Amino acid sequence: MKIELSPLPYAMDALESSISSKTLELHYGRHHRGYVEKLQGLIEGTTHEGAELEHLVTNSSGAIFNNAAQVWNHSFYWNSMAPGGGGQPGGRIGVAVNRSFGSFAAFREQFKSRAVGLFGSGYLWLTLDPGNEQLALEALKDADNPMLHERIPLLGMDVWEHAYYLDYQNARDRYVETFLTNLANWRFADANLEKAA
Repeated sequence: MKIELSPLPYAMDALESSISSKTLELHYGRHHRGYVEKLQGLIEGTTHEGAELEHLVTNSSGAIFNNAAQVWNHSFYWNSMAPGGGGQPGGRIGVAVNRSFGSFAAFREQFKSRAVGLFGSGYLWLTLDPGNEQLALEALKDADNPMLHERIPLLGMDVWEHAYYLDYQNARDRYVETFLTNLANWRFADANLEKAA
C-alpha cells in the first residue's frame, strides 16, 4: 500500500476560532506532508515498501519508525478534533471516562496536567487498556505511540510546539484548554472505543 498524505477531515479554516488556517497550513501542509514524503523515500526499494502504515509503526525502528509514527499520529490527531467539538462527552465514551477517572471534571484536570507537564515534544493520548477496559491518559515523547505499549488510542493531542505556537505562543495551557473546550472529537473517540470492544 502506498503511503500517502491523508486528507484533512474538514476545511483548512474549519477550526479557525481555535486553530488558525495558517497553523494548519504549516502543520498539515508542511510538517505532516514532510513526514509522508520522507517515509516514502526511506522505504522505497526496501522490504518495507508496500507495508501498511500501522505495520511500519509497530515493526520498525530508527528513521522509518520516526516518520511512520509521525504520519500515523498526525492523521489520528486531525481526526481527534472537530469543528464544534469539545465539552463533555456522551455515549459510551462518556460512561467510560466517568468510570475510569471518577468524573469528567477529574478527567479534565488530569488531561490538562499531563499535557502541560509533558516536557518537550510529544502527544497526550486517551487510551484503552484492553485487558481491564480502563481508560488512561498517556503522555508520550516525540513520535511514541500507545500501540507500542499494548494500549488502544482513542483520542490524541499533539503538543509539539508547531501544533500551537503560531496561535498560542508559549501558552501550551491555553491550547490544551481550547482543545478540551472547543475541539475534542468525542464522536471519534466513541467510535474507537466501540471498535475496540
